[in-house]
Amino acid sequence: MLDRDQVLHVARLARLELTDDEVDRMATELSKVLDHIEAIRELDLDGVSPTSHVIDIVNVLRADQPTPSLPRETILAAAPEPLNDGFGVPSPGAA
Repeated sequence: MLDRDQVLHVARLARLELTDDEVDRMATELSKVLDHIEAIRELDLDGVSPTSHVIDIVNVLRADQPTPSLPRETILAAAPEPLNDGFGVPSPGAA
């Protein structure tokens, strides 16, 4: 299990300020993560190729096909205050 000094060292590297309760909780949680990593290291993974996902994923996004845009007049008809062929927006600080 990680001790208090190790957790404080990691917190300092990450520029985190932790309360005493958080230090204790992080010691427990980080120790569990390290135990899990150690269990993975003990597995025989010879012949297992590295993957980024546990299942084979192919491009799940739609094809990027250009399509015609709506006419400018149609879009600006929905604008509350069209301005110079664009959308008029209030200036910052204006109420």
